[in-house]
Amino acid sequence: MILNHIWGLYAHPREEWKTIDQRHESMTFAISHILIVALLPCAAAYYASTQLGWSIGTREATYLTQPSAVLFAVTMYAGILAATFALAYLIHWMAKTFGASPTFTQSMELAAYTATPVIMSGVSALYPELWFVTLAFIAGIAYSVYLLYSGVPILMHIPEERGFIYASSVVTAGLILLVILMVASAIVWTNGFGPQYS
Repeated sequence: MILNHIWGLYAHPREEWKTIDQRHESMTFAISHILIVALLPCAAAYYASTQLGWSIGTREATYLTQPSAVLFAVTMYAGILAATFALAYLIHWMAKTFGASPTFTQSMELAAYTATPVIMSGVSALYPELWFVTLAFIAGIAYSVYLLYSGVPILMHIPEERGFIYASSVVTAGLILLVILMVASAIVWTNGFGPQYS
């Protein structure tokens, strides 16, 4: 099953990383995982923005029009996929600096499975309160960082000391990617492609 590692990564991450390392599924498997997982927050955001409405503080809930919500969800999906592939590329590119020589499939596995908690935190949009979604997102980022630090030494076959520095470099690159996505969203929204409210 494509999503068979998700429970293991939450319940017993180190053992699950060892299982992932032993199996080394194909690139198709890792990509299929991220393609499916990325659908969840996009569907939740679409439903929340059209049916539940977003409210900030004591203001009334605001809703997006159907076409605007579809565009938002599709763009969000594309952004998640692009960020995951970019993270995999950076993991692969930085590997030689830290004495690792992974295949791109291993780098993709690390990026896809590490990104899973932060991506799945988007399901919190089903309770569209800004404070709740923000807390869920912070928790998702924290657990993704933990997964990265625990997974790098196992998947990249390097000592824990070098794995810590390598993972720290990947976290920095991931945060830069997150900022790039946020800036790109702000640029697009302020140049006439912002949402339309109903």
